[in-house]
Amino acid sequence: MELIKKMKPANVFMLVLCLIIIIVAEYLFLTGDKLHGIFVGLWAPTLLGVMIYLKLIEHGSK
Repeated sequence: MELIKKMKPANVFMLVLCLIIIIVAEYLFLTGDKLHGIFVGLWAPTLLGVMIYLKLIEHGSK
């Protein structure tokens, strides 16, 4: 709980967005649209990578 309280609203939003992307990708993959499921599934790690990059920039400027 303490971790969530320390997080900024933008980070919480992006993590929820990643969860939604993973659910949509799983749905697409399991319903037979495998290529689109894989394509959409790659968005979540990309978004997480952008989050990490922005955190590094933020901590580097301090």
